Amino acid sequence: MASSRSAMLQLLLVVATALAAAPCVLSDPSPLQDFCVADLKAAATVDGFPCKPASTVVDDDFFSAVMVAPPSTKNPFGVNSTRATVSAFPGLNTLGVSITRTDLAPGGINPPHSHPRGSELVLVVKGEVLVGFTTSSNLLYSKVVKENELFIVPRGLQHYQLNVGTGDAVFMAMFDAQSPGLVVPTLGLFATKPAMPMEVLTKTFLLGADDIDVMKSKFVGF
Repeated sequence: MASSRSAMLQLLLVVATALAAAPCVLSDPSPLQDFCVADLKAAATVDGFPCKPASTVVDDDFFSAVMVAPPSTKNPFGVNSTRATVSAFPGLNTLGVSITRTDLAPGGINPPHSHPRGSELVLVVKGEVLVGFTTSSNLLYSKVVKENELFIVPRGLQHYQLNVGTGDAVFMAMFDAQSPGLVVPTLGLFATKPAMPMEVLTKTFLLGADDIDVMKSKFVGF
């Protein structure tokens, strides 16, 4: 009996230790050196990008002007997202951070989407934006966020941003990942290559094939 209790206590200790450590491994791992500027031209990658040789690193590797170009929101959604992730800003490699600027035309929407590898901290810098996310229990949390206000979207949850102000809106989205990923369910259902089986779509949405074809036609070119 004593040995059985001892084994149980050891098992509980292992589980408790694993749970305690879990929050520490959810975001990108900590770097093992001062920096690791991504070598985007490397032939092989392993869960990220290898480092450029330190002797070839220059000042501009830690600088990006990716957000300087004026954005265009002339599209059906009235949105433009300019992303400074590791693929556009190699100096972010291994540092576990990235940022996106999103511009919204009046009434524009950043459609429901998720980031599987990062939580998102939204800072509105212009206008008023309705930000909302849904949980695994199908609960909706939302708030109209105004200039200089913040809203946090937990990792992996579906969320959206809608311009509810009278003019243009701009917000910055900061992530705890160098490449948070982007999953847009509408594109994942109606714009895949090869196409999602029609039977899957008709049975999922309880619609006929003609209705599904209409839906798919709206996402041609995305």
